[in-house]
Amino acid sequence: MELELIRTYLPAATNGKILYQDRLMMYSIELPWKNNHTRVSCIPEGTYELVKRWSPKFNRHLQVLNVPKRNFILIHPANDALKELKGCIAPVSIITGAGMGLRSRMALETLTSLVYGALDRHEQVFLIIKSEKYESA
Repeated sequence: MELELIRTYLPAATNGKILYQDRLMMYSIELPWKNNHTRVSCIPEGTYELVKRWSPKFNRHLQVLNVPKRNFILIHPANDALKELKGCIAPVSIITGAGMGLRSRMALETLTSLVYGALDRHEQVFLIIKSEKYESA
């Protein structure tokens, strides 16, 4: 299974759209691009495998594997990228500004239900991250 995250880079944050089978599922917020520096930058564009993860803080969420020079990049709930993220990705239901959104836990539940279902069927799940500028052909 493949999901796409189509990013729009802004000076203070990165906003995105998460698509499955070319349909918009939800939006995303991340830190701005700062050359993949740990804890202050979103991760590089590319294709990454997603796996299940659970923690007391976030409960059911996802981990993004094999990110160059980074560890423990997660997809977890957050509504303010600058205050709540350290390089991770947060799904949100609505974008309200640069790196800001609403109803992140609801968006994460939708995403984890889809991804966990595929993983339970022993499918691999990949997240393809790319820029808005590459969207049109």
